[in-house]
Amino acid sequence: MPRRNARVGKSVRASVSLEPSLYQTLSALARQKKVSTAWVLRDAAEKYVADQWPLLGATAKGSRG
Repeated sequence: MPRRNARVGKSVRASVSLEPSLYQTLSALARQKKVSTAWVLRDAAEKYVADQWPLLGATAKGSRG
């Protein structure tokens, strides 16, 4: 059976623990944007990296395919 998400082969799975209130806020943002909570977390991580290391952030974001 084919994979539902084409990015699976190109991505690394990570597990994080969040405070319940933070997770609820992220979930609410995701609902408002009509995206998944995982998408919100990936977007936030990319923005954090770009803010901390601007050259690395541009390279990492551009390599997403």
